Amino acid sequence: MRIDGQCHCGAVTYQAEIDPERVSICHCTDCQALTGSPYRVTVICTAEQVRLTAGAPKIYGKRGDNGRIRFQHFCGECGSPLFTSSEDGGPDDWGIRWGSIRQRGQLTPRRQVWCRSAAPWINDLKGLPARPKDWS
Repeated sequence: MRIDGQCHCGAVTYQAEIDPERVSICHCTDCQALTGSPYRVTVICTAEQVRLTAGAPKIYGKRGDNGRIRFQHFCGECGSPLFTSSEDGGPDDWGIRWGSIRQRGQLTPRRQVWCRSAAPWINDLKGLPARPKDWS
């Protein structure tokens, strides 16, 4: 599937060719801290599948619990998370952040990882009052 996306302010844009079956949710504590949310949704791919079309992200490296460094690619202007990559390379080397993808409505997660770190209330959202827009 061909996708395109950008950061919130539009300074960094990209195109990619991805497999929609490779969308996953990560509940790890690093993803929670990096997003300020209970989990992060990512499309797993290779570096060769992603092409920057404008701008260049800033990169931050973080050593994970497994001892390997994961690089977080984000917009230096607005801070939007865009990609993740590893120092190892390979077929699962890159991840595109779901929120930056224009076609995200067509991409449903197919698996979850690091579920032991999941927020205890994550499966109880259907019972919460819901509004189609903001409270105002």
